[in-house]
Amino acid sequence: MLVRILSLIIALSLAGFARAELVIEINKGNDDPLPIAIVPFGWDPGLSVSEDIAAVVESDLHRSGLFEPLSRNDMLSRPTASAEVFFKDWKSLGVDYVTVGTLKSAGGDNVIAQFELLDVNSQRLILAGTETGSRNDLRYLAHTISDLIYEKLTNIRGAFRTQLLYISAVREGDNRVRYRLLKSDIDGANEKVLFDSRQPIMAPTWAPDGKKIAYVSFETSRPAIYIQDLGTGARRQITNFKGLNSSPAFSPDGSKMAMVLSKDGSPDVYIMDLATQELQKVTNHFAIDTEPAWGPDGKTLYFTSDRGGKPQIYKVELATGYVERVTFDGDYNARARVLPDDLGLVMVHRRRGDFHIAVQDFKRNRVEILTSTALDESPSVAPNASMLLYATKHNGNGVLAAVSVDGNVKYRLPSRFGDVREPAWSPFLH
Repeated sequence: MLVRILSLIIALSLAGFARAELVIEINKGNDDPLPIAIVPFGWDPGLSVSEDIAAVVESDLHRSGLFEPLSRNDMLSRPTASAEVFFKDWKSLGVDYVTVGTLKSAGGDNVIAQFELLDVNSQRLILAGTETGSRNDLRYLAHTISDLIYEKLTNIRGAFRTQLLYISAVREGDNRVRYRLLKSDIDGANEKVLFDSRQPIMAPTWAPDGKKIAYVSFETSRPAIYIQDLGTGARRQITNFKGLNSSPAFSPDGSKMAMVLSKDGSPDVYIMDLATQELQKVTNHFAIDTEPAWGPDGKTLYFTSDRGGKPQIYKVELATGYVERVTFDGDYNARARVLPDDLGLVMVHRRRGDFHIAVQDFKRNRVEILTSTALDESPSVAPNASMLLYATKHNGNGVLAAVSVDGNVKYRLPSRFGDVREPAWSPFLH
């Protein structure tokens, strides 16, 4: 996976489909999920709603793998406020928590969602909230409620309001391929085309503020890195060097970008100051150095190199230029993604000829394989570090998949119509 451009172009070129709408297929949950009931929300007479808020919340929590929502068909009642909840009924159903709520008009296109989370065993209210949102974007309102419930019950910030980037391709009538860079909600809803081209697109990545993205496009005679503003759609080409221009990665403060350039011969890691476009060469080796990833403090970069004979992950201290190897388990480790607080790495790891997603725990000094499929690549970590996305194969098709960092929760996000590639999970957006 060091020289990924040609293989990616070939893989995308073989895809022939109409759109890339993602669906959710949960195939493994936590061994002991929390039983919870998300009761359908009530709403004021005359209020017209286009989304079932409770159904979205239920789907969010179920997809996390940590919760087992009660089927609506099994509910003995459907209260919309805590005063209407009979705890004995819910306890008899084996439920630990109940969420109830109502929707009210806030004037114009806005609605107010009031919700309550109750602990059945202690028979008390543990969370209540009021959220206002657009009637045209009730899914976002639902994801907000999901985030609050998730954080209350797990002490981990919820990431249901985050978004995904990914790449698809469409074979058109003239047998040429049109490439698309797409953005969607974390559950595949609200899919939007950000850029499409007759030439390949690859390596999408988010700026830390979630307002800009970067990617590689082949729309000119050679690969070039572009930055695109998500609010305006404006694009800016920031590299035009001969040879390779790839692997863009924003620094944690968004002021710099690491990248791979081969303008001087072998591919090396560089850093560009985005305000001045001044370049700093970080590595200088005859081997292939690629796939940079920033350490959380912005003072180090991890990268893949075959300078030892086989692809492994190295770390460079930016202040001194000191380089050290950090992976030793196995003969292939690549595409590092750093966990928060520099606790470890998520990476592509080869074992017995198969490529898996694995995590290397720095404190325990061990590597744990998280996936069981054979051609896994392009890991991307959720901003709360609870889950990660990656690209893989299922039934011969390219799909996105997710797995928890402990390996206990797994689900797939296949396209309805064909292959998708190169997922990138957004930072927290609000």
